[in-house]
Amino acid sequence: MSRAALLVLADGRFPAGGHAHSGGAEPAVADGRVRDADSLADFCRGRLHTAGLTAAALAAAAAHGLDPLALDEAADARTPSPALRATARKLGRQMMRAARATWPGPELDALARARPRGAHQPVVLGLTARSAGLGPEDAAHCVAYETVSGPATAVVRLLSLDPFHATAVLARLAPELDRVAEQAAEAARQGIDALPAASAPLLDITAEAHAAWPVRLFAS
Repeated sequence: MSRAALLVLADGRFPAGGHAHSGGAEPAVADGRVRDADSLADFCRGRLHTAGLTAAALAAAAAHGLDPLALDEAADARTPSPALRATARKLGRQMMRAARATWPGPELDALARARPRGAHQPVVLGLTARSAGLGPEDAAHCVAYETVSGPATAVVRLLSLDPFHATAVLARLAPELDRVAEQAAEAARQGIDALPAASAPLLDITAEAHAAWPVRLFAS
């Protein structure tokens, strides 16, 4: 396993399109639910243990070698919001482009042919990790981290929040990130039927409303 490959994949500058998405933070800021570092921490923690856990397990399962098409269907079943499904596939398509340029492999090629409009991003990320020689735990850690780092970065822009305070939020969440990644990887080892389906209904509801905004800073 290459630790350098893990750093490249987890780097926010990896050209997978995540910078254009707030992970639900933009509507949360607009609603007043995220207004400072403390409320950002609450938002990130909730997202991590619900949608983040589900996505991390899907990624870990793909890295473990489970059928990516079956995992893509499982991701669809775990994403009730049409807006979030569209976002996940858009990000998956962008991740696939970056992955095939960085760590090309036959499994990525096969998924790209089967899902030309994009597979769910966690599934593509997990398969990318596998192509890079990384394991399920690595894939789960990448997803768990991006689950909270995306909103934290977005809130810095949305609220002009001190970036030091936003980074401190991520640092304090580190033990929980580790636990979620471990839980996700363990579920992946037990097969698709054992994957968690934790959900955050408010994220689904606000994603649908956000998709209809005439003016917005982030795509989702």
